[in-house]
Amino acid sequence: MNNNRLKIYNARIVTPYRILENATILVTDGKISHITQESVDFADAMEIDAEGKYVSPGFIDIHVHGGGGHDFMDGSEEAFLKIAETHAMYGTTGLMPTTLTSELDELYHTLDLYKQADKNNTKGAQFLGMHLEGPYFSVAQRGAQDPRYIRNPDPKEYMDILSRSSDIKRWSAAPELPGAIEFCNHLRSKNILVAMAHTDAIYEEALVAFEAGYTLATHFYSCMSGVSRRECFRYAGVIETAYLIDEMDVEIIGDGIHLPAPLLKLIYKIKGPDRIALITDSMRAAGMPPGESILGSKHNGLKVIVEDGVAKLPDRASFAGSVATCDRLVRNMINMADVPLLEAVKMASLTPANILGLSNTKGSLIKGKDADIVIFDKDIRVSTTIVGGKVIYNKN
Repeated sequence: MNNNRLKIYNARIVTPYRILENATILVTDGKISHITQESVDFADAMEIDAEGKYVSPGFIDIHVHGGGGHDFMDGSEEAFLKIAETHAMYGTTGLMPTTLTSELDELYHTLDLYKQADKNNTKGAQFLGMHLEGPYFSVAQRGAQDPRYIRNPDPKEYMDILSRSSDIKRWSAAPELPGAIEFCNHLRSKNILVAMAHTDAIYEEALVAFEAGYTLATHFYSCMSGVSRRECFRYAGVIETAYLIDEMDVEIIGDGIHLPAPLLKLIYKIKGPDRIALITDSMRAAGMPPGESILGSKHNGLKVIVEDGVAKLPDRASFAGSVATCDRLVRNMINMADVPLLEAVKMASLTPANILGLSNTKGSLIKGKDADIVIFDKDIRVSTTIVGGKVIYNKN
């Protein structure tokens, strides 16, 4: 058997355009080499009988903090690898490790660990670059972010951070802060994705920010301004801005709790599947039983409680990140928001790939693309996850 050749047959293959019944997908050297509904011989290949299940592009999670009892800011390579393995069990083939607002030394250590872990990540979802969430946020919209570390953009600081790591591919910040547009300009010059997050901006500020390069709304609706009244007058916020600007992308925590069914339906109706990326925003308790947990690093993170399928601050005043996995996101969009399977999958694969600029190689099952594949049943229960043509998870 040739480890570089893979054949998946008896499959319902989810392409960007339709579902191919009783189809076969062939993989050579980690790339998709052929998709057909005809019988085909593929000598010396590893074979997988999909047993009539769906064969879909792997899920891409562009905002994830942890899982399996670990957080990316735990300060260990093991945490990175275990999180990647945990999410692979639920169909994730690519993810962006995401930081929380923290001390600089802790951030630097996390960035160093990313480079080390990326080389040794052979059993989990592929790392697609670091996502820095903070520290340049509105204190009023901090949510579960530690207020001790929240501040305005400092050119000396962020230039130093960027000089220490070439793995930063995305940064979330509040665009209304002093210096936030200059910050964005610098990041865009380095081809880093810039997103609006933990923000109290009004429409006029958010529009200027979008024009500068803040093209994505981080965890849409969460810690984000909507319509507000200021000295008698009403102002639109970032939520309304994202609706008004057709070209603006949004990411949503589709756990059914951060956003209930009516809001999932509204976002889908207005933005459509090409502008919505499903994210977990999951913390360490993803894939773990309910109970007490920690948001952020173990040594100075925030204590939280996991109940009702979500993480909350101990006083239950705010959510503290989700415990979702990508299969749950897709399942919820289908069952709660009445979204067709084809489009729910797209929001978990091709749309995030487009947002990251990776759609030439990832996000859909097309000849020549990376063989990042997930096999699941009609209830979106994952049985097999494949990254680059290699099986990294098999339920059986």
